[in-house]
Amino acid sequence: MKKITAKNAGMTKAAAGKPVRKVPAKKPSARTTRTTITAQIDVGFGNALYIRGEGPGLSWDKGVLMDCIADDQWLITISDAAKPVVFKFLLNDSTWCVGSDYIVQAGGSAVIAPTF
Repeated sequence: MKKITAKNAGMTKAAAGKPVRKVPAKKPSARTTRTTITAQIDVGFGNALYIRGEGPGLSWDKGVLMDCIADDQWLITISDAAKPVVFKFLLNDSTWCVGSDYIVQAGGSAVIAPTF
């Protein structure tokens, strides 16, 4: 009769009684929220649209340049907002848009047509 060993029984070293190094389980990746803000406005050639406010990467003191994705469309995506993002648009980071502050929920999106 053939002697059965861990090797010929298809068992791993762990099953054969050898010590096994435990590998910690992978932590689930944190889900990233993306808040998208689009401004529908043609600011004219040579001008740029900025955003200031409260939220990750934003401040009321210095604007963040938005991405021009069309002649009359500007976009910014804010990652990891845990609470609503409060903001306003500025032309060339110096002229504020008229009206009250805008608010978009964390993970939401907004399309706004600001006026100056």
